[in-house]
Amino acid sequence: MRDNSDDYRSLFLTDVPMMDVRAPIEFGKGAFPGVLNRPLMDDEERRRVGICYKEHGQDAAIALGHKLVKGDLKAARIASWKAFAEANPNGYLYCFRGGLRSQLVQQWLAEAGVEYPRVIGGYKAMRRFLIDTLDEAVRDCPLQLVAGLTGTGKTEIITALDNSLDLERHAHHRGSSFGRHATPQPVQIDFENRLAIEALRVRERGARTLVLEDEGRMVGSCSVPLELFRAMQTAPLIWLDDSLENRVTRILGDYVIDMRAEFALQYPQSPEQAFEAFAAYLLGSLLRIRKRLGPEHFQALDQLMRQALEQQQRNDDVQGHRGWIEGLLRDYYDPMYAYQREAKEERIVFAGDRDAVIGYLQDGRSL
Repeated sequence: MRDNSDDYRSLFLTDVPMMDVRAPIEFGKGAFPGVLNRPLMDDEERRRVGICYKEHGQDAAIALGHKLVKGDLKAARIASWKAFAEANPNGYLYCFRGGLRSQLVQQWLAEAGVEYPRVIGGYKAMRRFLIDTLDEAVRDCPLQLVAGLTGTGKTEIITALDNSLDLERHAHHRGSSFGRHATPQPVQIDFENRLAIEALRVRERGARTLVLEDEGRMVGSCSVPLELFRAMQTAPLIWLDDSLENRVTRILGDYVIDMRAEFALQYPQSPEQAFEAFAAYLLGSLLRIRKRLGPEHFQALDQLMRQALEQQQRNDDVQGHRGWIEGLLRDYYDPMYAYQREAKEERIVFAGDRDAVIGYLQDGRSL
């Protein structure tokens, strides 16, 4: 059998398969990408063992655990661990601290004929490693932020670079009132873990700077880690320009065409229900900024949006959405971003279109 591992760096850089044997409630509060939850105890069993530990000590808690997980239940869980181990012979298992639970799973697997290694220190040690990894990246690598009006394609710049951190992708949110997707955002810890793993990989590729999109503290419900956000407040800005026509087309693709496709995937048996959910997403997103739009602008845009949705549902024509998108950009987002640009003018070190910005960030002038 391979040795148990405490080489967290290699585990994350090489996407080593891992089996998390914590209870589902623990897994739901924070985990690592791609990891499968195969618990030793379910939530209720864990709760009872925890109470026993507090009241009667470790030996009594262990005895209760063996009483709760036995017979057919124990056999079923061993079978699920064995299936994972056989499907992932290069993988590892872990519990919260790399202690009793993971050792017991190892023991029961060994008794079933499978020798399988565990991660020393468990979830807690790996989580600490990722927190430190992101803090070190922020400390050691100067940041550069891509800024610009809504719809200029800032995410496209981030995607094109090999030294970028994609906050919106890891948060599963586009960072605006229309930014949510058809599926939920990750919990905060999952967001932080994914971001730290990307930072680890970017630095492994030899990056000397980190490029991010200029974001607020919150990306939907996910909060940018504090040390990273503090560094972003003084980082130089690269301003991305594009025409209003191109921006409208890009937003039409992102918020109308792509979003309808996302909702269609969520309701594969009911196109009508999918469209209703999509329409509710658009109308609800506009409603969230009603106060900031003011009653007249809101009513005008709401009417344009409803007309566009009717046209789209009737004949699958999305072009009617251009009206409310252009109005939203011109009357809401552009004035807001113009104000923000004025406040940050001294930090802008370069401005240009997509190709110019990518060239600037790639050719060394930005270092």
